[in-house]
Amino acid sequence: MRALFFSLLAAFVVLASPAFAGPKANPDIKGWEKGGEYDRLFDPKEADSLKGRVVKIIDIKPLPGMAPGIGLQIEDKKDKTLELIHLGPKDFVDLGVIGLKEGDQVKVMGAWAEMDGQDVLMATKVKKDENVQLKVRRTKDGFPFWSMTPEERKAESSGD
Repeated sequence: MRALFFSLLAAFVVLASPAFAGPKANPDIKGWEKGGEYDRLFDPKEADSLKGRVVKIIDIKPLPGMAPGIGLQIEDKKDKTLELIHLGPKDFVDLGVIGLKEGDQVKVMGAWAEMDGQDVLMATKVKKDENVQLKVRRTKDGFPFWSMTPEERKAESSGD
């Protein structure tokens, strides 16, 4: 019985992991739109991943005029450097879905970009553990989930 409960719980977490929509039905994504100046900085050829500890969850505004976003400062496990991770618009990204908090160990996938002379990782996915993840962009091309329709997001998440 216990094994069945944990199997069902794990399945729910996997299915709910792309439940990335924030509390607003129409999130403010000004400046984050697909094809915009910020979005064009995402280059799938710069794909990378890193593991580390969440040092701080921060508000970001990558470019002037953009809606506020959510970022992470991660201490890279390998070389102990502090890396800046961009997740997406604050009205869209819901870290509560995976219970992410400062001090958590994570694996972040994304693509490196340079902004204001600083390297940042534009995230596609944050994994808290094997069955708990938050997807914010398609891995193959970086298409932002916040620019998808609910139907497209559902189709994308079912193809995990």
